[in-house]
Amino acid sequence: MTTNANSRPPLHLIDEEADRLAGLALRVEHSQPAVSEMLLDEIDRAEIHTAATLPANTVAMNSHVTFVDEGSGSRREVQLVYPENADIANGRVSILTPVGAGLIGLSEGQTITWPDRDGHDRRLRIEQVRPAPAE
Repeated sequence: MTTNANSRPPLHLIDEEADRLAGLALRVEHSQPAVSEMLLDEIDRAEIHTAATLPANTVAMNSHVTFVDEGSGSRREVQLVYPENADIANGRVSILTPVGAGLIGLSEGQTITWPDRDGHDRRLRIEQVRPAPAE
């Protein structure tokens, strides 16, 4: 990644999700080393909260997120999910993709420079975060 932790926006994660995500990142360390490293780096720098104290409009697992690629101007709405629920055709993006690892913990209005699958840096701006529907 071309940015350092000091130039990236602050992150906020739910404690239980951070634990599960760390375990997931470690399990794919050999098969997906780049994404594993990105996700572990994000977890390490995040401020950890309980679900009740997570700041409003923060991307958590199963959130619906609208973001803009500032380079191309393209706008996407996705749901951030665990790998077993991923379905890109239906807008469900795995946390184990570069964009998924880049979105977790961000809040509305924040921007991050993040690599895409091809290794090109993209500047992503979070426009809207909607929490997952209650189960």
